[in-house]
Amino acid sequence: MTRESEIVELLKKREALLHGHFGLSSGKHSNVYVQCALATEYTEDAEKIAHAIKEKLEQNNIHPDVVVGPAMGGIIIGYELARALGVRSIFAERKEGKMCLRRGFKIEKGEKVLICEDVVTTGKSSLETAEVIEEQGGEVLGIGAIVDRTKQTPPLPVFAAIKLEADIYEPEDCPLCKENVPMVQPGSRFLKK
Repeated sequence: MTRESEIVELLKKREALLHGHFGLSSGKHSNVYVQCALATEYTEDAEKIAHAIKEKLEQNNIHPDVVVGPAMGGIIIGYELARALGVRSIFAERKEGKMCLRRGFKIEKGEKVLICEDVVTTGKSSLETAEVIEEQGGEVLGIGAIVDRTKQTPPLPVFAAIKLEADIYEPEDCPLCKENVPMVQPGSRFLKK
């Protein structure tokens, strides 16, 4: 069993890999959703996922000094990845709609920084986080993630535990909407059955 298939099985086991009609935080719609909060609910699972990401980083000779997890989805996996790498872990969060570092977190000039997300679809929050890192003088190496579900090449390299092929639609072009398939917006409000 490959490392990717092992992570997919872990997601299925934790009922984190869902099929249906989903509204994503990007505003787009999809037929697949990964509830990463369920995937990292058990520390041993989060550790396995972090080590899968670490392997991808090592294969690409990526060695960060610090990992930044954008709140909310990147905090847990960012911490676990930093622990696996033996580096500092901090998180970025929104204040008045803008991503920033708070709570005394800083990036030192010249530090090599990896952004770590749960799922990368458009890369929007990662790019906002990259701006904050670069403003403080850090060098962004890329994005670590549990799931890469990008369709186009993102502006930063993505090092994910798994690449997920899923259909992603603009709301006005969504065939699931046209078929009147009920849509759910799981996000942080999704509750396990």
